[in-house]
Amino acid sequence: MCSTCGCASGERRIEGVSRDDRPGHAFSSDPSGHHPSGLPFAPRRLVDIEMDVLAKNNQIAAHNRAHFAAAGILALNLVSSPGSGKTTLLTRTLEQLAARVVCTVIEGDQQTSRDADRIRATGVAAIQVNTGKGCHLDAQMVHDALHHLSPSPGSLLFIENVGNLVCPASFDLGERHKVALLSVTEGEDKPLKYPDMFAASRLMILNKIDLLPYVSFDVDACIAYARQINPQIEVIALSATRGAGMAEWLAWLEQQRCA
Repeated sequence: MCSTCGCASGERRIEGVSRDDRPGHAFSSDPSGHHPSGLPFAPRRLVDIEMDVLAKNNQIAAHNRAHFAAAGILALNLVSSPGSGKTTLLTRTLEQLAARVVCTVIEGDQQTSRDADRIRATGVAAIQVNTGKGCHLDAQMVHDALHHLSPSPGSLLFIENVGNLVCPASFDLGERHKVALLSVTEGEDKPLKYPDMFAASRLMILNKIDLLPYVSFDVDACIAYARQINPQIEVIALSATRGAGMAEWLAWLEQQRCA
């Protein structure tokens, strides 16, 4: 069990690969995985376990980040609630970008390979990581997926995290930036309700703006709330299905690649 979120991680698997087949790693986990089990613990013990879980994760994340830097790979961690449109945004992005930039995708979901299948239909290499009852990707999962995906030097790697605005905020994967998606069907106060995620994100994408005439959503208030939490957060409003704002998103990606 993960002391940070209480999720069970024993069922996780990378598409077609059992946990026993994982490649070796200098920071390998103990046989039971990263997440300690045996709750309940005393409050102090819970704090110690949480610190230990995050310390191990951060160590592997640092290894991932060093690998990305050495290979010139731009890794972005896409985070959101379920249904915000992450996969739709990714497929539209890849359709416009993949002809000139080598892209790969790591897909995180509790079950099925449906999203990875949608990505592969664009011609882009993708691998599915199923977390079982777990509610987030961690750095070890990303590391193991990289061994099978083998992104090219100088490429763009998208990591689509499990739909959840809580625990993915705490788990560094080694990415350059977190990109938080918020659809206009969710409510403009999400940054205030889930401040850790928006504090950790470099960019907030407001998706589904084509629905603004039909929903009650205050764009200005949402942006103000996000900048109340994170004054440096950048904001792009777009519609992944209709195409509005996509040029600004693609320009942002190019800016990050050149940074």
